[in-house]
Amino acid sequence: MADEETPTGRVIRLVNEPRQTRFQSHWDTHLAIEAEDAWAAGEVGYICRALVQATLPYREPKGDPPAWGRTNGKVSLVIQPGFYIRAEKVVGANGRTTTKQVPVSLGYPYGSIPRLLLAWIGKEVKLRKERELPLGNSLQTFMGELGMNSATGGKNGSITRLREQMRRTFSSKIAILDNPDDSHQVDWRNEGFNLVDKSQIWWDAQSSPEQDNLFESKISLSERFYDELVNSPVPVDMRALRNLKASPSALDLYCYLTYRMFTLRRETVVPWESLMMQFGSEVANPRKFRWQFHQALKAVLVVYPDAKVDLNAQGLLLKPSATSVRRLAAR
Repeated sequence: MADEETPTGRVIRLVNEPRQTRFQSHWDTHLAIEAEDAWAAGEVGYICRALVQATLPYREPKGDPPAWGRTNGKVSLVIQPGFYIRAEKVVGANGRTTTKQVPVSLGYPYGSIPRLLLAWIGKEVKLRKERELPLGNSLQTFMGELGMNSATGGKNGSITRLREQMRRTFSSKIAILDNPDDSHQVDWRNEGFNLVDKSQIWWDAQSSPEQDNLFESKISLSERFYDELVNSPVPVDMRALRNLKASPSALDLYCYLTYRMFTLRRETVVPWESLMMQFGSEVANPRKFRWQFHQALKAVLVVYPDAKVDLNAQGLLLKPSATSVRRLAAR
């Protein structure tokens, strides 16, 4: 067991592994962030606030449910996958073959890739001020922008996973709604929107990733999603996201702390029950969730050492802190 002290004096406890192994990359990112802030480095990305308050799945939802979501207080975020129709031959009891139209799910976006992709989209929206975003005509270049520096093919390769998660993300629908209660309230909110209205991905899976394609890949964001990014974005440091990409829960926790510190004015305790509802719906054992949450927090605090937080028996203690990305007013 070893402890490391950051240049700001913050002590981070590294359990069972020295800094030179698992935490070396976190440490290198920390030094880069300390040396040059995100604005100067051109590394400010943006996450839609709704996707910070209630997050995407960490892994493939079991049983292919018709909808998946998380709840945060009195608000729920519900995700529905896109569908396509497949024609299937069915042999009836009379021996006759008929064709049946079967809806087939494209699957849910999950894991780190959709999170990195959405932060990159937010960055491009702020830069271009347009709903239509070019992805470029080079797959390898685009992967590098997301921090995917190894372009590998095959069934489980990085190229295949990126293309699959892009298809799932761009075809998904999201709804933000008020949870009904027993007070027979009249007011009720339900806001649903697609992330993307149109996508054109021309990268050839059979060609080498560094090879340019004749046509440029691009996406056109839905008006509702574009407005969310323009009107209520959460600034994040893309270097921190790329560094934390091995852990979707660490990515979510970094974005959550960044979001909370923009508005936090006094010490606040977020109970373990609330943390588990937002970050741990896929972990049934509270003790296991606390351990996993602690591991994610340690990684986040290396790249965001200014976050003044502590874990205790009640939950996560948040103290007013400097934001991960400097406020524009401070410039």
